[in-house]
Amino acid sequence: MLLSFFYNQVLKIYEKINLKFAKRNKSLPVVLSRDEIKRIIESITNYKHKLMITLAYSSGLRVSELVNLKIKDLDLHGLTIHLKGSKGMKDRITIFPEKILNEIKNMIAGKNNENYVFESERGGKLTTATAQKVFQKSLEKLGITKPATFHSLRHTFATHLLENGVDVRYVQELLGHSNIRTTQIYTHVMNPAIKNIKSPFDNI
Repeated sequence: MLLSFFYNQVLKIYEKINLKFAKRNKSLPVVLSRDEIKRIIESITNYKHKLMITLAYSSGLRVSELVNLKIKDLDLHGLTIHLKGSKGMKDRITIFPEKILNEIKNMIAGKNNENYVFESERGGKLTTATAQKVFQKSLEKLGITKPATFHSLRHTFATHLLENGVDVRYVQELLGHSNIRTTQIYTHVMNPAIKNIKSPFDNI
């Protein structure tokens, strides 16, 4: 650690240093229900924007990964997406939803492999601000008051996979987390034992 080096090598102080670090924020991620996801997607009338939000949720993509996604990154036969140099400059493979396979094929038909999957009206990639705005407008339209952001789609993807019985280690791999403890936060959100406990008021 830099501080230890400074004390030992510069100040020549060799006593044990008791360093206190700020506590990490342990707040749980905002997760949307399956019904909310369905309603959000159905509320979007723009075809491209609808596919964009659907893919972000279905594959657990960060907003930056979504707008930088190129046609060559899609393996539509194997139903996977190869994300190159994402957060931490790491590559990872995630899943592609078969349900929108034909829609994506139609949208990218005739385009070059180097083209972005979701292009702006003037060509080139969409901005992250555009993608975030599409999501926020759908929340406002539906009156969903949860403090959800675009990143909540990724949180929701992970939580719903765990609820479906997918092993946390596979979810970790799909999300590209280095430490499994980062992924395990979602087990607190979807804890079925807690959800099955009834309030004592219900028995009065």
